[in-house]
Amino acid sequence: MPEDSPHISPDRSIRRPVIRQLDDAAINRIAAGEVVERPASAVKELVENAIDAGASRIEVCYADGGKTLIRVTDDGCGIAPDDLALAMSRHATSKIDGSDLLDIHTFGFRGEALPSLGAVGRLTITSRVDGFDAAVIRVAGGQTDPVKPAALSSGTVVELRDLFYATPARLKFLRTDRAEAQAISDVVKRLAMAEPQIGFTLRDVSGGGEGRVTFRADPETGDMFDALSGRLATILGRDFAENAIPIDAEREGLRLTGFAALPTYSRGAAVAQFLFVNGRPVKDKLLTGALRAAYFDFLSRDRHPAAALFVSCDPHLVDVNVHPAKSEVRFREPGVARGLIVSGLRHALANAGHRASTTVAGATLGAMRPESTEPRVYQMDRPSLGAMRSSYQAQMPAPETPGFAEMSAPSARFDPVIAPEQDAPQEALPLGAARAQVHENYIIAQTETGMVIVDQHAAHERLVYEKLKRQMAENGVARQALLIPEIVELSMGDVARLLEVADDLAAMGLVIEPFGGDAVAVRETPAILGEINATAMIKDVLDELADLGDSNMVQAKIEAVLSRVACHGSIRSGRWMRPEEMNALLREMEATPHSGQCNHGRPTYVELKLADIERLFGRT
Repeated sequence: MPEDSPHISPDRSIRRPVIRQLDDAAINRIAAGEVVERPASAVKELVENAIDAGASRIEVCYADGGKTLIRVTDDGCGIAPDDLALAMSRHATSKIDGSDLLDIHTFGFRGEALPSLGAVGRLTITSRVDGFDAAVIRVAGGQTDPVKPAALSSGTVVELRDLFYATPARLKFLRTDRAEAQAISDVVKRLAMAEPQIGFTLRDVSGGGEGRVTFRADPETGDMFDALSGRLATILGRDFAENAIPIDAEREGLRLTGFAALPTYSRGAAVAQFLFVNGRPVKDKLLTGALRAAYFDFLSRDRHPAAALFVSCDPHLVDVNVHPAKSEVRFREPGVARGLIVSGLRHALANAGHRASTTVAGATLGAMRPESTEPRVYQMDRPSLGAMRSSYQAQMPAPETPGFAEMSAPSARFDPVIAPEQDAPQEALPLGAARAQVHENYIIAQTETGMVIVDQHAAHERLVYEKLKRQMAENGVARQALLIPEIVELSMGDVARLLEVADDLAAMGLVIEPFGGDAVAVRETPAILGEINATAMIKDVLDELADLGDSNMVQAKIEAVLSRVACHGSIRSGRWMRPEEMNALLREMEATPHSGQCNHGRPTYVELKLADIERLFGRT
């Protein structure tokens, strides 16, 4: 090793680091590395600027995944000619005055995006303000040209070409054109969700010309929920809109609005979870954990809820300046925010009652639809009325042949037919009147508009489970005191994190106390869990705290036991039920929240409309 190596030299003053002031070009390139990771990041910054400018319509064009061209056109207020040069200066913004960095009501506020984009690409801004002539400014690799006159009727057009041409090493980290285009689409759709009154158009102009529209969302009208529902239907599909319930809850200055899907409309991955704070799309572990906690009693661990939730509050209650891309936030009272989401969602899901998603019926009809490729017989191709009557008469059974009502099948048991005038009130109820039991497991009920098929075991299991939960909530969780407290050794940080939620754990029957230094003592455990490994449970709780910021591990284990008890105490598959029992089960399902899905998120019933059934048989 050389003698002057700083690792062995006793005279450290020889290699003392020198503090230097970076020039503006280097500062802008560093900022671009934090703010503009890929073309989608540039689109996000430019579209947010257009929204802040009060635009009612925004068009985004890109070529080659945004690598060679990004153009954002809006009809907002524009930038005056005298302000164009200033807009390209670092930390120049019209959105805050710097006196209160928490009083932020806009998407952008740092004044970094435009100079950063100009430092790594070829940026052109053309804009016109009412009462002024249009003007244009160009910046390439950090070099700014003078402002010049331009032709534009209104608004602003920002064009970014050859992104990262000034920092070619960054180009190697970009993905394929298709992947970058998908990221741009995701960014635009998220922003479109938060602004349903603004029209968005996304266009791929690779290869030149007008290109093709890959996404379009026209401005929505109506009140907040109508407009949001229409926008979500455009972006997430009609199925989501039809199977989502509106959310509107408030707590201590925070308001939660949006739509959350029914548990039976769950997804295999967390790809349909969209969270916003004061209209800003965020990816926050606290909010994601709260969403998961609200549904954990209704979904198995391999299923994920779908939701678009908006938290709004006074800007002073949340700090949005904690991440370079502003994708994370920090609440002043994180417990209030989490509690609002959990309680708001659970209350809305309870109000949904026994409702199950319509996609369940669609999947059922799809499974029942024949796979034959033979052409359908339409009404004009059927035999004449006289020919059909003759055919029916020829097929009529002999008088001594037992009628259909007297026939029995080993796989189904039909109940005596009840007079229509007595059944009418029950048929008008949501789950109708019981008509039969098939394979001693499925109840067939008739409604005014179709039929309902109920899984008797799954339905009754949910009813018993909800009853057990109510009893536990009323009487509390019984605790089992340990004869000898179990000592769990942890790190100082884990001990502090665990003691912060000690009261919540105690409410679930797990009582812990500090045991000095790096350990806690487990003194009581939930009695319903029996003998448990307290050390393993404590470590599982800590893992959840580190991952989600909160833990439902103890509650999940308790409710898993309740679920098993409910399973063993419910009507078993294969048990024959009397008509009054079947109708009583239907009525209890209608009166019990969450009865539309079993304890694992599967549907407890399927509703088929008469029109759908007739379509299966070609009676259209």
